[in-house]
Amino acid sequence: MAVKNLLKKERVEFIQKRLDELYPETPVPLHHRDPYTLLVAVLLSAQCTDERVNQVTPALWKLADNPEDMAQVPVEKIQEVIRPCGLSPQKSKAISKLSKILVNEYHGKVPENMAALETLPGVGHKTASVVMSQAFGHPAFPVDTHIHRLAQRWGLTSGKNVVQTEKDLKRLFPRENWNKLHLQIIFYGREYCSARGCDGTVCEICTTCYPARKNPKKTKKA
Repeated sequence: MAVKNLLKKERVEFIQKRLDELYPETPVPLHHRDPYTLLVAVLLSAQCTDERVNQVTPALWKLADNPEDMAQVPVEKIQEVIRPCGLSPQKSKAISKLSKILVNEYHGKVPENMAALETLPGVGHKTASVVMSQAFGHPAFPVDTHIHRLAQRWGLTSGKNVVQTEKDLKRLFPRENWNKLHLQIIFYGREYCSARGCDGTVCEICTTCYPARKNPKKTKKA
């Protein structure tokens, strides 16, 4: 009897169930104390590992861990501390500018508003989504390159870009699961379905969803 791949509805149900089993708890990988330190940590994580960010932020928080103090720190000093994260010239300027904006326009508070967050220097849609979901608890589905890749391997999106992938995932999974699921997929990707460790034919979720898949799944970059 021919082996059949799961239907999309079956894939969605299996993925949700298996991720809940593997990752019942989803601690935020980036160390932070409040919405501001999370915002800065997420900004630093662009093209950098969470592990590296967590190594760098303690020294940064010693310099300043709130918008008022950070706004007073020279950009060169911020850049010196965050250099190991990469893109330090752009990131240090963004941290300095957004801190000044928070002080001048938002009474030193991170706005609990997606549109307002997206206007801050260095803060794109993904970073704003992470802050809205993980700092404020609003349903959001931040999609990075890893989630984009896994969603394609699992047949959940056509994979044109991260915007399309976010829309597709939001449509497939219940709103109340988004915040947790975003982290569960990241954890699973790192542990079992990494860029080099799986090509769509190796890990448990890929092989369960697509038992008939013979060739590696080519994914489109975000």
